[in-house]
Amino acid sequence: MTIDETLILRLEKLSRLQLSTEERSTITKDLNNILGMIEKLEDLDTTGVEPLRHIIEENKPWREDIVNQSTTTADALKNAPNHDGSYFKVLKVIEK
Repeated sequence: MTIDETLILRLEKLSRLQLSTEERSTITKDLNNILGMIEKLEDLDTTGVEPLRHIIEENKPWREDIVNQSTTTADALKNAPNHDGSYFKVLKVIEK
């Protein structure tokens, strides 16, 4: 597969970008270089190599979930411009 100007123009339209002719040329060159590197990787013999499932394979200990209330409702509502004592009151932003 090769990247040509037609594909770049299509990608430009889909991503809603406005690229200059120089930028299109640079991107075409860069993407073709990337595809060339990927094609080199396809030549590698990977028989017997297990797929990588995660970058870090060490097991991390899980911490215990402990419920802590760091802010009380009264403290949270203290600086609210409008509240009913339990909840913040805000303007309606979604219409039916």
